[in-house]
Amino acid sequence: MTKKILVLNSGSSSLKYQLFDVDGDKYTVLAKGLAERIGIEGAFVSMKIGDGEKQIKEMPLPTHQEAIKAVFDLLLSGPLKSLDELAGVGHRVVHGGEYFNRSVLITNDVIEKIEELCALAPLHNPAAILGIKAIKNLLPNIEQVAVFDTAFHQTMKPEAFMYALPKNQYKDYKIRRYGMHGTSHLYVSQKAIELLGNPEHSKVITCHIGNGASIAAVKDGICIDTSMGFTPLAGVVMGTRCGDLDPYIPLYIMKTQNKSIDEVDKMLNKQSGMFGLCGLSDNRDVEVKYFAGDQEAIIAMQVYSYCIVKYIGAYIAAMGGVDAIVFTGGVGENGAEVRKLVCNRLAYLGITLDEEENKKRGQITRISTADSKVKVFVIPTDEELVIAQDTIKLI
Repeated sequence: MTKKILVLNSGSSSLKYQLFDVDGDKYTVLAKGLAERIGIEGAFVSMKIGDGEKQIKEMPLPTHQEAIKAVFDLLLSGPLKSLDELAGVGHRVVHGGEYFNRSVLITNDVIEKIEELCALAPLHNPAAILGIKAIKNLLPNIEQVAVFDTAFHQTMKPEAFMYALPKNQYKDYKIRRYGMHGTSHLYVSQKAIELLGNPEHSKVITCHIGNGASIAAVKDGICIDTSMGFTPLAGVVMGTRCGDLDPYIPLYIMKTQNKSIDEVDKMLNKQSGMFGLCGLSDNRDVEVKYFAGDQEAIIAMQVYSYCIVKYIGAYIAAMGGVDAIVFTGGVGENGAEVRKLVCNRLAYLGITLDEEENKKRGQITRISTADSKVKVFVIPTDEELVIAQDTIKLI
């Protein structure tokens, strides 16, 4: 007997969803779409069934509850006959802190702990709670599952996750490296290990590069280090986030420019990164200016690719070598020029880029040549599938 699982990824003003039909080990996406501009003028909800045309319906969506109700109405117009067909709902939750090293069934206690962690992921955890509570109000008896971005990284040893701060900062306040995008790193690293022939020992570096970006070192299928830290602000340069910087810089800005904590927070999270360097945060727009010879865009791309290369180099040292490097995420899967810039800097490893393969999109592709000493893959991520699989296991 098949089961239907709804997967939700709640943002502050958006809601992505996928409806899966599960038959044993076979997971089929029946429908997917999003609710956009929740609480903002011009809101709409969309749905695409299989390979069909996308349906778009403009309507007011004042809260997440109305957004989910609108998603349900669309699903009931085609792929669902009744909401009773749903066996469970899986949610992406960005930050699980040290509370959660695996996915869990959602209880009131779990909701309270996710709420506790809102300060560590202020752009994401509050939105996840809105989605969870909206489902709870609309379908009070359905089982819900939380799948945490941080869980995959909980295998890191203290040498990787501890900061050199007074020990009470970790003991009392749990300040440490947590990492993000764990569901994506888990999925693509497993795929890479399969492509390597499922060896007993493997060293894989996964680069999830999108508007948010993180890199992970995965040894024998286990995460040993990752670039994001206490919050999603750390690591490589991102669309609007600064990534790593001298920790005194925020204090210096506050002292010399009379800016508040909230103003500096906004600057580092929403006004920095590629946007800060060249005024654009979407890599597609940056590439247009880059190829047109715009100096700001050229410098931005150089900074972007250079910091990715530095993390890859650090993780090669941490693992004592590398068998495969994986690109995933919006930029990782579609940004051919970024991949080229990174791979060219890694030529010393014996990596040779296959220019034609590097142009491909939307499929698992080996973009290194056959004689390349390190294999380089593009693997489209599928976090929703992982969430659906964990939801089925737990319900």
